[in-house]
Amino acid sequence: MDLEDKIIASAKEIFSSMIMMEIDVTDEVVTGSQSLEDSISGIIGLAGMRKGVLAIHLPNSVAMAITGNFLGMEVTEINEDVEDAVGELANMLGGNVKTILSEKGRDIELSMPSTITGKHYDFQTTKDAERHVIPFVSDAGKFSVELQLEK
Repeated sequence: MDLEDKIIASAKEIFSSMIMMEIDVTDEVVTGSQSLEDSISGIIGLAGMRKGVLAIHLPNSVAMAITGNFLGMEVTEINEDVEDAVGELANMLGGNVKTILSEKGRDIELSMPSTITGKHYDFQTTKDAERHVIPFVSDAGKFSVELQLEK
């Protein structure tokens, strides 16, 4: 099983068990930097044996639906609850990626999760990075998980 397959399996497990939402991979191909509209991204850095960044990019409507499922309440705006939920989602995915990339998880450290939100922003690719962008779809809409690793 390759890295992307493991990330897909991890994301499906997290969404199914923690968010009570089923997700599937789409066949879209994403190249170059992503231009995001009315979105929120949860980002976590990886340092140590492997260096890079993991991000989950969610349109606002998808982020609100995920947060609503996660917290068991209706969410109608991008607020601190959404930012916390998206950050925690990035944290869970980052923890799983750390385990995937590392034999025992001891040689990679994770940063604290952070979020970026805005009407329009670009998520730039790092030069000379091995880049994996996995597009997903759920009942709430489309989103993507991106992993960039230094070569």
